[in-house]
Formats: sequence, C-alpha cells, structure tokens
Amino acid sequence: MTINEKQDELIEEFEYLTDWVDKYENIIQIGKELPLIDEQYKQDKYLIKGCQSKVWLYPELRDGRVYFTADSDAIISKGLVSLIVKVLSGFSPTEIRNADLYFIDRIGLKEHLSPTRSNGLLSMVKQIKLYAIAYDSSLLNR
Repeated sequence: MTINEKQDELIEEFEYLTDWVDKYENIIQIGKELPLIDEQYKQDKYLIKGCQSKVWLYPELRDGRVYFTADSDAIISKGLVSLIVKVLSGFSPTEIRNADLYFIDRIGLKEHLSPTRSNGLLSMVKQIKLYAIAYDSSLLNR
C-alpha cells in the first residue's frame, strides 16, 4: 500500500463521521492502537519541539524503510501523532520526504484543531520529514 492509499483510507474512514465529537473519538481510538514507544526512548532528544504536550517520536531505519513509534501524555496529541505514523511508517526516507500529506486538510483537522494543537501537528510532520531527510542523506553517503 502506498502513502496516498493509506491517506485515502483514512479520509474514507473519517467521511462517515459527520460530527466532530465522533471524529475526535476516532482520533483517540487510533491513538490507543499506536504501537507504543519503548520506555527507553522517552527522552528529551525524541520529544517533538513545538507541541504543548509531550510527544515522543522514535524513528528506526530497517531495510531501507523508516518505522516510527510514538507516545504522548495527552490523548488527542497521541491520536494526532498516530495518524501521521499510520500514514508514513514503513516507507523509504525519500517517499516520506516527498509525501504530500493531503489527508490533514481533507479530514478537516486544520480548521477544527485549536491553534496550539495545529502547531503541534505541523511540528510532528516537520520532525518526521527531518528524520527522513537525515536517513536519506545517510543512505546516499554510504
């Protein structure tokens, strides 16, 4: 499955939810399904800067693909990082770096999140892309 196919699947899942209370409940549920970050990676160097709550994101490069685990001390933030991990985990650094994350707009997150949560979401995307760039350049330099 491609990144766009994963995004389309998420968009379809959210289309059936007409009310934002239901959409938030779905985001929280997706957060509960997130593979948890190992406790040893809950350190400052894996904290995402720009999030009001604590959000840890750990990248791991295996066989040319980047896999992410994450956690947060806030249920909505955990759900938001889960959405991004669900879409981008398991792809090559180049695919992640070049991904156009249109699902964020199509689900309606930008207009329904508070400014602080919206900034946090952008920080999560930025951090994942930075990890992808770092891994991409390390693969090129081999």
